Amino acid sequence: MKTAGAAWNTVSRANPGVFPAKNPFEKMGLQSTNRETPFATYEELQTFRSKAIEMGYQSIATGALLAWEFLQREHHVYTAFKAEHYRPDDHAGHVHVVNPKTGNGDWTPLFNGKGKPLYPELMAELDAMKVLRPTGGLMLRRDSDGRPWATKGEMLTHFARVVKTIIRAAGLRDELTFTSFRHGGATEAATSGLSDSEMRVKGQWTSSKVLKNYVHKNDDMHINAHEKRQAKRAKK
Repeated sequence: MKTAGAAWNTVSRANPGVFPAKNPFEKMGLQSTNRETPFATYEELQTFRSKAIEMGYQSIATGALLAWEFLQREHHVYTAFKAEHYRPDDHAGHVHVVNPKTGNGDWTPLFNGKGKPLYPELMAELDAMKVLRPTGGLMLRRDSDGRPWATKGEMLTHFARVVKTIIRAAGLRDELTFTSFRHGGATEAATSGLSDSEMRVKGQWTSSKVLKNYVHKNDDMHINAHEKRQAKRAKK
């Protein structure tokens, strides 16, 4: 039933006006499992990106970093992120982080108050991509033949296969998927001390209840939490 609900959302987005607005498979009282999505570490992200570039998949390497930094879903990156979303003339210092799932989006600054780039590595790659593709989709097409990553119905089946091939070629944990980079970025953000509100703005989550599914507890979080408690005791 969960798979049917996800399929309904995917196909209905690709065919606006054809399907009823209400998904009949949602809110059926299904119990979620305790299985967590495996989250990648920053080191695993870098290893994956290096191997993807080596294998000729620059769009996947850049997409993984986009998912990490802006907490984007693969569906957002490879079906909706276009050239006009990145540093257009009227927002030269911003990127429009899209969220086709909710229909929302947000212009995110790329420079701090002193004009220093906030995402130099990612920006260098996106700048190079925009030179080659000044209009249309920045990340929507395959590197080798220019065909769309998403097939009919906005399915990313081939994309997922290629990602798994890169993961295995890089010698990374087999349970990792592209989603692991988004979850890893969210966990890094939480570990770095972002507030609940900052996290929700960054990932465009509507509630703290949804957010908790993306932030995974690890040793750093336990250590940081205890050190904060110790610091408070010391002040007293």
